[in-house]
Amino acid sequence: MDKTPQDWPTATDRRQFLGAATAMGAVAATAVHATAVGVSSASAQAPAGTASRAAAAGPVLTRTIGRTNESLPALGLGTFLTFDLLPGSNRDALREVTRKYIDAGVRVIDTSPLYGTGEVSVGGFLSAMGVTDQMFISNKIWSTGDYLADESHALASMEQSRLRLWRDKIDVLHCHSLVNVDAIVPLLRVWKREGRIRYVGASVHENDYHNILAGLIDKDLVDIIQVNYSIFNRHAEERVLRAASDKGVGVLTNMPLEKGRLHKIVEGRPLPDFARDIAAENWSQFFIKWAMGHPAVTTVLAATSNPDHAAENVGALRGPQPDQSMRQRMARHMESIPGFANLASMQWYPDKQSMYQGVIRRSQAALRQRMS
Repeated sequence: MDKTPQDWPTATDRRQFLGAATAMGAVAATAVHATAVGVSSASAQAPAGTASRAAAAGPVLTRTIGRTNESLPALGLGTFLTFDLLPGSNRDALREVTRKYIDAGVRVIDTSPLYGTGEVSVGGFLSAMGVTDQMFISNKIWSTGDYLADESHALASMEQSRLRLWRDKIDVLHCHSLVNVDAIVPLLRVWKREGRIRYVGASVHENDYHNILAGLIDKDLVDIIQVNYSIFNRHAEERVLRAASDKGVGVLTNMPLEKGRLHKIVEGRPLPDFARDIAAENWSQFFIKWAMGHPAVTTVLAATSNPDHAAENVGALRGPQPDQSMRQRMARHMESIPGFANLASMQWYPDKQSMYQGVIRRSQAALRQRMS
């Protein structure tokens, strides 16, 4: 049975708890890479779960949410596919992933009713750990209605999420993939005014929707957005990140590891010498820190179902972050690796398709069978 560790905060006020880390986080946020040249010889990445003593002892990196006075850790936990299991399946690994993130200082979790059983597991884990009200929950609405401007479906979805997550108020509710955006975003703004949610959001994971997302930002319709952004896919820089910076909109980024495809590209390759200058001890930290390095980014959402990979990911939350010159060098290094340019043609989670067989994949498989 899960017990709440003694060193976890007991404050029930989420803002108070998150704010307590801001002073220390500001120190980390100002950490700048001092040199652009590595001095060590190439070496294999560190074993899973290891982290440099300096990085582990440093403060958690935090960022202010756009124009608000609230700060969040620069790393969050994503749950799409990775947290979707068939009912009755063993969830010990997912519980441990959640614990490792929280123990490391992560306070942002992103989920959605669309993510199969992921929302249920997130709510159960956080409640058992006694930290539900200390977390910043990013959730989503994927809804139309029986007729134009009908809010009944959206309202039912939000109420279901509140029950699953055991939260009175959701921190940010996104119009998921901009579905029914012309009706949902105004509805979210009303819900915010009524005190049902704290922030209005919109989320995408495909480049084709970036211009629409940027338009919402330009019109001051959202407080926080979520967008796909990685060392491979930098399309969000063209409009979305610039608009968010100009308007003071918070930015959560998804797919920093490109659904396992970046790791496949560098499989068997050592980290470059200069990775030590940003305290990146494995490829996960290399890729996550690259995304964190953009000044418009508030929090990078990194998903996994593997506790060892979780231990690698959370190391990116401490230590020096790459400046623009270093980020350019990191990108050039990746561009020199064979296969990198063709990453988009690769299947999500290469060699791991059998791992994520929850209700989503079960339904997809059943539909394919019926169509054949």
